Amino acid sequence: METNSFWDLWVSEFHQVWFHYIHCREHSKQFKPEDTQTRIEGKNCIVTGANSGIGFATAEGLASRGANVYMVCRNKERGEAAQSKIQSNTGNQNVHLEVCDLSSVSDIKSFASQFSSKDVPVHILVNNAGLLEHNRITTSEGFELNFAVNVLGTYAMTELMLPLLEKAAPDARVITVSSGGMYTTPLTKDLQFSEENFNGVQQYSRNKRVQVALTEKWAEINKNKGIGFYSMHPGWAETPGVATSLPSFSKALSGKLRTNEEGADTIIWLALQPKEKVVSGSFYFDRAEAPKHLMFAATSGSHALIDSIFESLKSLSSISA
Repeated sequence: METNSFWDLWVSEFHQVWFHYIHCREHSKQFKPEDTQTRIEGKNCIVTGANSGIGFATAEGLASRGANVYMVCRNKERGEAAQSKIQSNTGNQNVHLEVCDLSSVSDIKSFASQFSSKDVPVHILVNNAGLLEHNRITTSEGFELNFAVNVLGTYAMTELMLPLLEKAAPDARVITVSSGGMYTTPLTKDLQFSEENFNGVQQYSRNKRVQVALTEKWAEINKNKGIGFYSMHPGWAETPGVATSLPSFSKALSGKLRTNEEGADTIIWLALQPKEKVVSGSFYFDRAEAPKHLMFAATSGSHALIDSIFESLKSLSSISA
């Protein structure tokens, strides 16, 4: 599908959905402030892509509630600046920087090995790092870049953290930041978009659909391990990532998009809720469980592919479950 036709489909058939996601503030009027006032001193939280945007707001929000926060960032200098700012803003010095390129399985394995040596439980893992690259770029490990960060990186990080998450059971949880963009796209075995002309926006949508299906799969296979798995849509927020990857969209809606803090709100909410109030494997938006499929999008049947996709990711990452 060509870029223009896909964008036309997105705008024409889903504009009401996006309007709701972008502009709706009605939900926030129903939010209970006490739901996000819980203190979590001593809990260890990993946030990927934490140096800017929603990741930064998430790391800061967790730190402000007393958590030990480990910021996983690709760029050391930007990571250090963000770490210092969060420490200053929150007064919490237990904010740590971990440098890792999340497009590299090898780098993620090195991070996981080093982090595991700390022998600390991981109470909360937030898979926030994401990318929308319009051009086909292949990583040094031979993977399409969007897929490498959004899917394979998310898979590898989660799988390698499972032993440490089990140490925090029964209160451990994994929160993966997906996107409403996944509503347009079913699962496909063509994980690296090799069967047709490359379309970065469509690949991003595919990646986000995989994240939602992975969350379901993880919830199923780890249901007796005391780990909750949740995916969520933050709404369209005015982040550096949106400005870079969708500049026209960002410029046209400048001032109308959500703030980073609004985008991070449901992540913080999911991190703090008693386990009995949330449903493992579910997709959340604005502090509430949301549908994973739109009736006219014909995506629900595609989730039957997740078992084969899961095996493909295991093989590509060389991580034994």
